[in-house]
Amino acid sequence: MSSVIVSTRHGQVRGRLHDGTAAFLGIPYAAPPFGADRMRPPRAPEPWSGVRDALVPGPSAPQPGYAPAMAGLLVEAGPQGEDCLNLNVWTPSPHSSGEGLPVMVWIHGGAFRNGSGSLPTYDGTVLARDGVVCVTLNYRLGAEGFLLLPDGTANLGLLDQIAALEWVRDNIAAFGGDPGNVTVFGQSAGAIGITALMTMPSADGLFRRAITQSGAGHHAHTPETGRRITERLAELAGVECTLEGLAAVPPAELAAANSRLAQEIARSTEPAQWGESAGGGTTVLPVAGTATLPERPVDAIAAGAGRHLDLLTGVTAEEFRLFLVPLGMADRINDGFLHGFLAALGLDPVAARATYAETRPHATAADLFSAVMTDHGYRVPALRIAEARAAHGADTWFYEFTEPSPALDGALGACHMAELGPVFGHLNDPLLNNPLLSAHLRSAWTTFAHHGHPTADQLPPWPPYLPGRAVMRLNATASGVHHDPARAERLLWTKLR
Repeated sequence: MSSVIVSTRHGQVRGRLHDGTAAFLGIPYAAPPFGADRMRPPRAPEPWSGVRDALVPGPSAPQPGYAPAMAGLLVEAGPQGEDCLNLNVWTPSPHSSGEGLPVMVWIHGGAFRNGSGSLPTYDGTVLARDGVVCVTLNYRLGAEGFLLLPDGTANLGLLDQIAALEWVRDNIAAFGGDPGNVTVFGQSAGAIGITALMTMPSADGLFRRAITQSGAGHHAHTPETGRRITERLAELAGVECTLEGLAAVPPAELAAANSRLAQEIARSTEPAQWGESAGGGTTVLPVAGTATLPERPVDAIAAGAGRHLDLLTGVTAEEFRLFLVPLGMADRINDGFLHGFLAALGLDPVAARATYAETRPHATAADLFSAVMTDHGYRVPALRIAEARAAHGADTWFYEFTEPSPALDGALGACHMAELGPVFGHLNDPLLNNPLLSAHLRSAWTTFAHHGHPTADQLPPWPPYLPGRAVMRLNATASGVHHDPARAERLLWTKLR
């Protein structure tokens, strides 16, 4: 193991070279967003003299952490700190003087409340060995990153992501990457953020391709809902709803208030007042109808935004079981609850229950609730993006990850986050590890980064979603294309979502 030095626009950084792959960790892409910069748009980091060690991850953004029920399934972020706007780079060819490699920039999930680009699952070593430059990043979370502030400032976490992509544009060639061939990829909140970036004027030209895993374009707040959330969070934090009042709350206390707000939203008897956060899975979300995000992303894409970008999108087959099973929700869901829930979504309760039960003859009310939530929160929004893009002549490749997790004795199924270990090539992921499946996913993802389509030698030919509604079902034993899978369930959502 040896060290390697690369020059960036802000100063030199020293990384570690091991088995032909160099890693540079904790590089600041923006100034610490605290003190006078708290709740302000990101600004460039201060230059440094000499060589800065980039040997260990930087601090994570302030966050509350996960509920105890998720312990062992979801890995907590590392130490938190003010200098949290940092990124990591893995490259097989630092100082390359030839044609740059494709760049893959990862934006992590975590319900806009938790997570870090430095989680062990997101280590980019294996992807770099596959022939790309991999970048992972942190961005502001919770109230720090996604409130609609009283002065109209919004979407600071998305602006952080744009600042990181600007850093990539300006510096990645020195690490052997091609700044003209950048693929952003992300999961859950990260995928929702990427879909927003596809429509944001300030992100135009910063990436060429996108991979969105379990997140799409419906999850955004209106300004009215955004203001309601900001006002209630200020009340819970015990301060006036002003920029000065909110910025005076210590980060840990603001994160704790955000957690109390999530519990309150989950218990609310008036879910409509909380928009896309109804149910408590999230509190803050990107706020549309603002200067930074003019339209709800799905609406902007339906109008043609982002049609010049290549897109690979998809879901896991049983997304919601990650929340249903560990949190003990199944015991509280009966047929009466399911009937009311289906009606609240705008579905015909009798017809919808029968349709979902037809392919799940032994399913409980909780199992059916989970299937409907998977469609409502993940599958249908992703389908709407693919359909909207096709109307403008833009191809979209669609996948469904169907490999079940062995965790909790298999009760999770092919749940939310199950594909992350295989995508990054990590065989110690708590949800799933499978070397052969990982090789197939990495081949598809990196082929997409190279060429704009995911067809790979290890998989059958993979056509775009439309016109034939082709979905690549990915698993360890029989990956293959299915045309309009779960058609009857899809048709239930016609004119909905």
